[in-house]
Amino acid sequence: MARVKRGVTSHARHKKVLDQSKGFVGRSSTNYRIALERLEKALRYAYRDRRVKKRDFRALWIQRINAAVREHGLTYSKFIAGLKKAGIEMDRKVLAALAYDDAASFAEIVRKVEAALG
Repeated sequence: MARVKRGVTSHARHKKVLDQSKGFVGRSSTNYRIALERLEKALRYAYRDRRVKKRDFRALWIQRINAAVREHGLTYSKFIAGLKKAGIEMDRKVLAALAYDDAASFAEIVRKVEAALG
């Protein structure tokens, strides 16, 4: 059986890592061993932060809704309780977008919530 030399496969593996590490600072994008370490760390951060991003956006939406609702004399928690009483099923993403972009329609929602709260 013929001897197998590994140059082609290892070159391909190195090339794949160096292509993925393009844009890293210093030798992290050119030296295979350093690039591999930085790439593994970057992929761990990416995995973690795909989940953290969901938390961060929810917190942002809540802050925007709270700020808009306080202009109408309510708090965020009372507003959410009033939404449930009024039977308005809108998620926080849509409410935050309305509060940010369309103040008139958001004011109408707040008026309905205040009516439901009595």
